[in-house]
Amino acid sequence: MQTPKKIAIVGSGLVGSLLAIYLRKAGHTVHIYDRSPDIRQIQFSGRSINLAMSNRGWKALDAVGVGDDVRTIAIPMDKRAIHLVDKLNFQNYGQEGESIYSISRGSLNRKMIDLAENAGAEFFFEHKIWDVTLDDATLHIGETERGAWEDKKYDMVFGADGAFSRIRHRMQRQNMFNYSQEFLNMGYKELNIPANADASHKLDKNSFHIWPRGEYMLIALPNLDGSFTCTLFMPFEGENSFAFLTDRKLVEEFFEKNLPDTIDVIPKLAEDFFKNPTSTLVTMKCFPWTYHDKVALIGDACHAIVPFYGQGMNAGFEDISVLYEMIEKYGDDWKTIFSEYEKSRKPNADAIAELSYRNFMEMSSKTADEKFLLQKKIEKSFSDKYPEKWIPLYSRVTFSDRPYAEALAIGDYQNAIMEEVVRMENIESIWDSKEVENKILSLLE
Repeated sequence: MQTPKKIAIVGSGLVGSLLAIYLRKAGHTVHIYDRSPDIRQIQFSGRSINLAMSNRGWKALDAVGVGDDVRTIAIPMDKRAIHLVDKLNFQNYGQEGESIYSISRGSLNRKMIDLAENAGAEFFFEHKIWDVTLDDATLHIGETERGAWEDKKYDMVFGADGAFSRIRHRMQRQNMFNYSQEFLNMGYKELNIPANADASHKLDKNSFHIWPRGEYMLIALPNLDGSFTCTLFMPFEGENSFAFLTDRKLVEEFFEKNLPDTIDVIPKLAEDFFKNPTSTLVTMKCFPWTYHDKVALIGDACHAIVPFYGQGMNAGFEDISVLYEMIEKYGDDWKTIFSEYEKSRKPNADAIAELSYRNFMEMSSKTADEKFLLQKKIEKSFSDKYPEKWIPLYSRVTFSDRPYAEALAIGDYQNAIMEEVVRMENIESIWDSKEVENKILSLLE
């Protein structure tokens, strides 16, 4: 299909490993460099938000024949379990049988590296890439940034080295390269709900658990061993913030008051709280993503987003699906492949960045709001009756592979309609009526 090339990928994370499998399939020699040790040899914990695999991710895995390998470590979640202070609400995600899948980041990364090695890719761990010469795809490797470097020349280099990419860092220092990064004034910390003595789950295992509290929230996703990985999102400063929770007593009092149903299930609360780091959340945008036919960025290296739509990995995997479509279409014309890849992906990367940011608002505040829950019920009931006229935004993003930019535009249009519907007189009692149905139909005309 293509003339074989010698290609380097910088970054052995999820996107780098999957990209390696695709490039091997196209017949290339693939070397993957990572500054960290081999994750398969070390214990990994303390800063992972569990991943939520959805349709886009599965599509990319299945197309290269590794989806079933990954399904063995995935747990389906078909609903949100919304823990209010005094009650528990369930909210289904999609149609019957539609789920997102909880996967531990460490487990998936280990599996992807194994699969890439099986496909014939070669990994070089604890190799620090400090720079790349863009014109001839030469990597510069060394122990330190100031010490002696070894040069490794390739036909092509992919930067899959995350939000703080060294490869992008080099690309940023050329003319006409646009770049922005924006940190949220909130961070996150990992906590843990261990399994019961018989290895069963302490909470409903097929739910995405969420404790919405306005400016902060807690989420919990199930693991295969019966535990849950929890993530506490809260501001760095202010009254309910990381800055405020400075000692064991304050942490325990805070949880007892605000998250009372977690006290019994998180036995090592204070210990985990002070042991695990507080991590930052950043949205990063840039353009262009490629340099001639020599260097390309992929995944978080060109579009890091906040994790509130569970689409970071899915979007990175979709980059690979699109890149591969271009490879099949344009053969050896890598210049066109790169240019069409970035043109196709950039508007969609911007759209999912916007959607992820907005979804934080939805998860942390709106899921606790009766009006919002009613709006979701009306939408679900209408889309069940008229699936060809109304696919909810969440389903467009999560259970389809239509472009993110399209989902954003249609979602805005639908939201305007719903805002009008929930303003109807007595909407609480007539929400499931013909009258409401006709109103939506007329607004859709």
